[in-house]
Amino acid sequence: MTRWALAGAGWMAAVHGLAVRSLPGQQVVAVASRTREAAAALASETGGEVVAYDELPAGADIVVVATPPGRHAVDALRAMAAGTAVVVEKPLCTTLDQADRLVRVVEAGGMLTYAENLLFADATGTALSEIASIGPLRHLSARALQPRPTWGDFTRRHWGGGVLFDLGIHPLALLVRAAGTRVAGVRARFDAAPDVEVEDHAQLTLRFDTGLTAELEVSWRAPSPVWDLQAASDGGVVRFDLLPELALERDGEPVALPPLPEEGERAAVPPQLHQLGYLEQLRDAEAAWRAGRPSTISDVHLGRDLLEIICAAAVSARSGEEVPLPFTGPRDRTPAELWRPEW
Repeated sequence: MTRWALAGAGWMAAVHGLAVRSLPGQQVVAVASRTREAAAALASETGGEVVAYDELPAGADIVVVATPPGRHAVDALRAMAAGTAVVVEKPLCTTLDQADRLVRVVEAGGMLTYAENLLFADATGTALSEIASIGPLRHLSARALQPRPTWGDFTRRHWGGGVLFDLGIHPLALLVRAAGTRVAGVRARFDAAPDVEVEDHAQLTLRFDTGLTAELEVSWRAPSPVWDLQAASDGGVVRFDLLPELALERDGEPVALPPLPEEGERAAVPPQLHQLGYLEQLRDAEAAWRAGRPSTISDVHLGRDLLEIICAAAVSARSGEEVPLPFTGPRDRTPAELWRPEW
């Protein structure tokens, strides 16, 4: 039996709690939140004892850190200091200083899986394989467009950043993995509605060290969700749609995606847990913990790399110029603070 603790009691903690309960041989043993009431409500659904943050890991083998981003580093560091593995929700943390510290602890033996769930999904693996098979890319783009969230503090500057920091980090991970090489520079434009404190629309051009450029658009201004990824080369065109419907095409023809498991998980498990990679993410984290090695799919270095790109994009959105990577700007500022230093 693998024992899990949930740090946080919001939507993402609930998703992970459901994923844990759906897998055989897994158990939630503790839930912590800012309020005992929120922790108790989630514990009633997932099982586990209600504890305070500073009581974690509370007997768990693995702690899922699904607290607000400003808490990610402290919660992950506390758990790793106790000898426990962690799964840290996106974004990894709010500043590059925090990310650097997490990397140092992992390189000294700490266990951390960065929870970019899409990279664990079977459908994403199939899409990336198709992209790799068409040869050197000449076009790469992604979009994540959806309505503004009506819950939480996502539109407040203390969250750490806006739509790119919270939503755009998912398609950004797909672009980096599809390109298969390092981002050398980023140019960005941010826009903010007058009633929010952070950007709610962002457009990025990523320049890779191979010369390939990729376009990314993320927005909280769309009437309904649209998430997609497109790649083209002299050898073909691949289109991967995640929302509103999961689909994959090559040269306009459908490509079969892996079927959903029919057995082994509880019948009540929503199919999205499979389609979006949450179950495989936890399986991978458990396997990494048992083997005493980092995740081979999504680790602390990827989390820091993505945050570095977002920080560079924030500086570019302020200056209007391309910002080269590796990032040489302030490492103690959040993306929101880098975009608008007067804050």
